[in-house]
Parts: sequence; C-alpha cells; structure tokens
Amino acid sequence: MDLSKLLAERTAYMRASEIRELLKWATADVISFGGGMPDPSTFPLEEIARISSYVLETYGNKALQYGQTEGVPELRDELAKFAASNGIKATADNVIVTVGSQEALELLGRLFLDERSVVVTENPTYIAALQSWRVYRPKLVGIPMDDRGMRTEVLEEQVRKLKAEGARIKFIYTVPTAQNPTGVTMTDDRRRHLLEIAEQNDLLVVEDDPYGYFIFDNISVTRLKALDKSGRVIYLSTASKIFSPGLRLGWVVADQELIRWFALAKQALNLNTPTLNQYLLLEGLRRGVIQRNIPRIVELYRKKRDAMLTALEAYMPKGVSWTKPSGGMFIWVKVPEKIDTKEMLNVAIAKYKVAYVPGHGFHVNEGEGRNTMRLNFTYSSFEQIDVGIKRLADAIREFL
Repeated sequence: MDLSKLLAERTAYMRASEIRELLKWATADVISFGGGMPDPSTFPLEEIARISSYVLETYGNKALQYGQTEGVPELRDELAKFAASNGIKATADNVIVTVGSQEALELLGRLFLDERSVVVTENPTYIAALQSWRVYRPKLVGIPMDDRGMRTEVLEEQVRKLKAEGARIKFIYTVPTAQNPTGVTMTDDRRRHLLEIAEQNDLLVVEDDPYGYFIFDNISVTRLKALDKSGRVIYLSTASKIFSPGLRLGWVVADQELIRWFALAKQALNLNTPTLNQYLLLEGLRRGVIQRNIPRIVELYRKKRDAMLTALEAYMPKGVSWTKPSGGMFIWVKVPEKIDTKEMLNVAIAKYKVAYVPGHGFHVNEGEGRNTMRLNFTYSSFEQIDVGIKRLADAIREFL
C-alpha cells in the first residue's frame, strides 16, 4: 500500500524532533548536551513515593477516573495560588491543566492558526513551538534578540509594517525568562514595551515560562502575566522542570473566556489530562515539596552553568562565542560561519562522542542559524561537562 497517497497534505510540514532523536545518544560513551532534561537528582523521589500512596488511599477511585477537561478543581485552585507567588492574579477559573506545556502550544495552533495567520516570535525560539504550529501553515515572523532579550524596537516596527500590509497577527510568542535556546532574560523595560505594543495593536501575547523558576543572577524578573492589565497575556508553565517531566503536566493561566476555548479544543484531543498525575501534583504543591525543591535546583544548576562556562572559556578555539545565561538550562553557542553545525554533528557523535542540538531548527527562516548550537548543562555530571566541552572543542577545531 502506498501510504503517501493517503496522508493529509499537512503531514508534509511535520518534522521529527531533532532533540527527540538526540536522546538516544545519551549513552555511556556519548556525552549528550542535546536534550533539555533536568538532572534526575532533582526529582523528589521519596516524597513522590509517599504522595502516590497517599493519593491512592485518600482519593481512591476519583484519582483513577476520568476528570474534568479543565483539570482537577483542587489542583486548578492550587495552581492559581502558585501563580500568585509569582505576582500573577488568578483564580481556578483562569487555569486549565494540560499534558505538559507542549499540549498548550498545540491547542494554540488549533484555536488560532491557519494559512492566513501571522505569528510573531523571538528568533531563535523554542523549536517545538515552531514544530507545533508549522502544520497550520501560518506565516512566522522572527524578531532578533540581543543580551537583553527580544529587541522590542524591531518588534514595534515589524508589527506596524505587518498591520499596514493587512496581516492577521494572531499573537506574539515569547520565552522571556532564561529563554530557550539562548538562556537570555528579557529586561523589565522591554517587557513593558512589548505589552504596550500589544495593547496599541490589540494583540494576544503568549508567555512561555518553563524556566522562570531558575534565575541564577541578581536580576529583576516580572512575569508578563503579572503586568497584564487587559487579559491579553496567555501564560504557560510546566511541572516538568520543578517536579517530574515523566508526569507530563503543564498549565495555562488566561482570561476565563480563553480558558473556555482551550477546554473546547482539548475535549476532542484527549478529554482530560491524566487524573492520577494531577493529584500527585496537587499534593506536591500542598505539602510544599515543589516550593522547597526549587532553591536546591537553582543552586545545583547555577554550579553546572558555571562549570560549562568555565569549560567553554578553557577549551574553545578563537572565533567561538556563547551566551552567559542568567538562568534556565541552556547555553547558545556560535561558531565561525564556515562551519555547519548540522553537518558537524555526525562527526561529533561518531568520532568525538559528544552530542548537541544544531541551531538551525530554532530559527524561523530556512537557512538561518547554520553556525549555531544549543548546549544543555543540567543533565550531565560535572565531569561530563568538562570532558564533553573539550571533545566538542576538538570537533570544532577539525572543521576549522
């Protein structure tokens, strides 16, 4: 059977995740800086074991039954309180629980995007967001970044130009804190400017915030949602980095009408987020397990970031540069123009036993970012960070 004749046209825009493909290289002999995986030592294993037993004994059949599409009511209330600790005003009615924040990105595509749509985003940006939305065929417009985040003066100019052309801008997407892939944090003055642009042009803003819990430096960070005066910010976050990625739990905080639309879209997708997992997160928040764990994670990741920055400084050849992230999980590396990091990857893995994510997939336009790569510093041990960066530097020297 020729399956290609039966597939929908949209499948032509589906691409395998390079990050998912790279996970298989996280083996004994290959040091992988590829996936965005947390350090397993940060998982509160003993507490989760106790909570699991308690949930089954206390909630019983409720925890094993179908649940509300919006999520377990008690968890939605607890997540609203958790958001309040970050300056975000919300009630349970402003929250929907998703299968990781990745599902929220897919729901955004279902709700807002078609071939006539425009999405404005940082460039480079989160690779899986681009993957989620490309099947809906929107026009993606990238805004350059510097060490203060998205350049909002360019954003303002681009929005003005797009509006003059009659473009249907659906939302501005940003990972403003410890951005993926660069690690850069947007300054508060730019955050306010971004919201001013959205207000003036009546646009939605999607704030993706998986890494805002991990700030290493003494900087001021205010969530965009905390600055939102008119309900136009859709806030996404996740338990994957602060509790457990295996539970696949995320959430959206937004205006009540937007939450209703998210629930409608989610009903046809998977009915509800796994109920048992939601009760585990509920107890993790109620007992303060997550709140106590975050400072420990921050301290460990700060040390790992510093270890990778030290190794980059010690081993990298002249002409290689990198970001110095204020938080999060990643460092963004730029090599000389003559090197294509996608081409170099196979040699790096086979010969030098080190893996990374080539940077081109994080860019909006084809051909951009050929000489860039993303390195994850949270998963590897301190020894692996030092050895792996030395190996990577040797691979770069070969291609120079």
